Amino acid sequence: MLLSTNGNNMTIHNNISEPWRVTLVDTGINTMTGGRLKRVAEYIGSESFMLTYGDGVCDVNILDLLKFHRTHGKTATLTAIQPGGRFGVIDIENNDSIHSIREKTREDGGWINGGFMVLEPEVLDLIEGDDTVFEKYPLETIAQSGGLMAYKHSGFWQCMDTLRDKTLLEELWASGKAPWKVW
Repeated sequence: MLLSTNGNNMTIHNNISEPWRVTLVDTGINTMTGGRLKRVAEYIGSESFMLTYGDGVCDVNILDLLKFHRTHGKTATLTAIQPGGRFGVIDIENNDSIHSIREKTREDGGWINGGFMVLEPEVLDLIEGDDTVFEKYPLETIAQSGGLMAYKHSGFWQCMDTLRDKTLLEELWASGKAPWKVW
């Protein structure tokens, strides 16, 4: 699909029939993550909806994520991942001597928000306006009230925040070994 900036035209290059509903909304360059959600509220309606930041790729099974969300009846589910470490780990004793040095494993790091979420429409009530950062007051409030669940994903996940990340993902794609390509 290609959108132009001068006329809002859309060209569909492949006509594959999928049961998706896609709505594109210009939310403004200075609008924070929560504000962006608030600006699309009229298109969401009363059904559960999915949210992703769009700066990461993974092989999470979206149907399993949705099924997990529906089984617990909470307000929000986020995909929790353990990113791989970039640096080695040293284990230091009480007397400051190094006990061991090794490569960091995924298990050394904590769980983080992998950026793939299923949300109920009531999350929109926690968003004040354009300046609201979704990961702050809205998600923190949902978590404190017991309404936030973690769908633990142990498969492939990679952000694309830096040139290094971009290069890695492009190399995986070019090699034909992109774990997120599940079609």
